[in-house]
Amino acid sequence: MSAAIHWQQQDLLIRVYIQPKASRDAWVGMHGDEIKIAITAPPIDGKANAHLTKYLAKLFKVAKGEVDIIKGQLGRHKQVLIHHPKNIPAQVAELLPTS
Repeated sequence: MSAAIHWQQQDLLIRVYIQPKASRDAWVGMHGDEIKIAITAPPIDGKANAHLTKYLAKLFKVAKGEVDIIKGQLGRHKQVLIHHPKNIPAQVAELLPTS
């Protein structure tokens, strides 16, 4: 599936492109067939991954343990699984495929 974001049962799978060391954390928007997310953390010693997990957990109102980076731990291109999101932000809802 080429969608950047879609449901897998009650979980959300998001394909993201990370921009580390940004001036602020932000959901930037589409970047090719991925969603670009800017984060302030540097890509050193897993800091960017930890920060991304925390940012997405806050955005979707889930515990940090409910956010899994399932692909791309060492690169900018990642696949993130959010288990049972309790909140769907407006910028996410507009990208979700309607079934």
